[in-house]
Amino acid sequence: MIATLEGILEYRDSNSIIINVGGIGFRVYVPDSTLRQLGAVEGRVSLYTHLIVREDNLALYGFASSEEVSLFKSLISVSGVGSKVALALLSFLSPEQLVMAITSGNIDLISQTPGIGTKMASRLVVELRGKLEREWKEVALPLAPESVDVIAALTGLGYSLTEATRAISKLPASGELSLEEKIKIALQQMARG
Repeated sequence: MIATLEGILEYRDSNSIIINVGGIGFRVYVPDSTLRQLGAVEGRVSLYTHLIVREDNLALYGFASSEEVSLFKSLISVSGVGSKVALALLSFLSPEQLVMAITSGNIDLISQTPGIGTKMASRLVVELRGKLEREWKEVALPLAPESVDVIAALTGLGYSLTEATRAISKLPASGELSLEEKIKIALQQMARG
């Protein structure tokens, strides 16, 4: 099995890249999150990979972190979730956002992913909630739905999960604040340090 690849990035398009490793070009399918982290063509890259072997096809999937590849494997273990759907989920949401959405049962957020309906989102929550709570203890915190949305917004802006979680723990308990107000307050608190 191919667990990692390191080589020269020769080509990139919207969902795959070609990495030259010792004169052999490997086509690797990647989520948008990984694609954004790769440098320019002709630059050196290193990816964690997962090889899927089918009767008529070998497909290699690449990820920026070992956590992403682990989450990809969990996603494709769910009935009806293939590699394309798993890549779509990891392209639309960061791994932390996706784990939070699944463990908190946020079907609305999951179903915003193109190609994912509420039925599929519900299946992901039912089949993966317990497993992801065990594997992603730091992320799988019991949070109110509005807190999940604030964390998703903050991690989407580039803050780490730890920073976002710390910031929401300092938010006022008032239920009258809008999502935008909570995000603004959390950003102000993070700016203060």
